[in-house]
Amino acid sequence: MQIKEIKCKTALSNSTLPGLRYSLNPYRGCQHNCAYCYVPNVLRIKRSIWGSFVDIKKNIPIILSKELKNKKPGVVGISTVTDPYQPIERKYNLTRYCLEQLLIYDFAVVIQTKSDLIKRDLDIISKFSNAEIMFSIGTLNDNERKLLEPYASTIQQRLDALKEISEIGIKTSVFFGPIYPTITPEILPNIVDIFEENGAKEIMFDKLNLKPGIIENVEKSIISDKLFQEKFTNIQMIYRLQKEKLNEIGKRRKIKIVSAF
Repeated sequence: MQIKEIKCKTALSNSTLPGLRYSLNPYRGCQHNCAYCYVPNVLRIKRSIWGSFVDIKKNIPIILSKELKNKKPGVVGISTVTDPYQPIERKYNLTRYCLEQLLIYDFAVVIQTKSDLIKRDLDIISKFSNAEIMFSIGTLNDNERKLLEPYASTIQQRLDALKEISEIGIKTSVFFGPIYPTITPEILPNIVDIFEENGAKEIMFDKLNLKPGIIENVEKSIISDKLFQEKFTNIQMIYRLQKEKLNEIGKRRKIKIVSAF
């Protein structure tokens, strides 16, 4: 893993994502190395090197502190093109330092992650007037998770963190995506039950983003799993059935279920 410290010129970027005014990404690159990640396409990075490097924006807390003095209040998404709690955060603490700056002005924050490391910063996050933590979970099968998300926290670690955070009163949600194609519509009600039981107040679901390079990368990662390969060949039909079922569940449940596709 190539780790390089760099200096950034800006901290907050305008966001076009629903519900966000700004995005904040303390790192460039991600150690989680998820096979389906769309970020290389967005940042125009060679997929062959994605997951092999992380650039550390060493000065981002200082830049952020200067920008916040003149920024209009708005929701800050942390992060949109990297995981703010990937393993390197344990050493550099950039996400924590940025949260400290955002708390001074009490900007609303939405933090999306696949890591239970976020529990370390609950002392800060709990002080925000408006904070939401969203865990990305695409399957409850940890053996399948290892194929596509090899260096992220286990599914159980995420669920345990979700429950712990919910119980102290911070809004929690699940980004159910990309939904693994091995999930049949029949088991979706049980999955929603588990998300609810662990504190999720909202579920946003998404399909696999089939941008160039992603299909090939996923196929390479699931070569040892025949069932996964079989499902992957019918992925569009499977996603249609999954979406129909989740929309149906959403109409019958109190929990808010929304589609990202």
